[in-house]
Amino acid sequence: MTLRVVIADDEDLIRAGLRIIIDSEPDLTVVGEAADGAAVIPMVRELRPDVVLMDVRMPAVDGIQATRRLTSMPEPAKVIVVTTFENDDYVYEALLAGASGFLLKRTRPDELVQAIRTVSVGDSLLFPAAIRGLAARRQDNRAVPGLDRLTSREGDVLRLMTRGLSNAEIAAELVVSMETVKTHVGNVLAKLEARDRTQAVITAYESGFVSPR
Repeated sequence: MTLRVVIADDEDLIRAGLRIIIDSEPDLTVVGEAADGAAVIPMVRELRPDVVLMDVRMPAVDGIQATRRLTSMPEPAKVIVVTTFENDDYVYEALLAGASGFLLKRTRPDELVQAIRTVSVGDSLLFPAAIRGLAARRQDNRAVPGLDRLTSREGDVLRLMTRGLSNAEIAAELVVSMETVKTHVGNVLAKLEARDRTQAVITAYESGFVSPR
């Protein structure tokens, strides 16, 4: 299976560089490029890529607004925010808007292609340590409806999710089957009303359920 990728960035050089890296992989292909957030929305609707690489700072419609609109579509593509600074508040807002993770523009080519593969599967967290660092600045120990409804085992699964473990790794850690883990993950997302693992992990950190320190 070939993963279809759309690149949204207002810099021609960045788009060209990302395309070269992605198209050099046998299982990845770039199906479209957009120079701003407004253009990427109809492009994604038409081309239905698996993953969108989204610059966070763009004219007309920025990456946060574009991500929010893309992730609200039926069967949405996964969004990876591409940014210059990892502690940028824009990055955190993009994660809250539904991005599955982020990459720095200085990321190595092998990390870029692995990130695309990781988010396309959706069963592990992209760069959990960096997300923990961003969440640490927002921790407010707020009460989150749903956290108190997690079973003990679902709480264990959420804690392992915050460490970036995949379903297979969680299954090995808890000595249970993959199907059991998938069920627990689904229950965690449903109870927290989280659209994906990233959202659930952010909730766990911000609420103080798991310490980001």
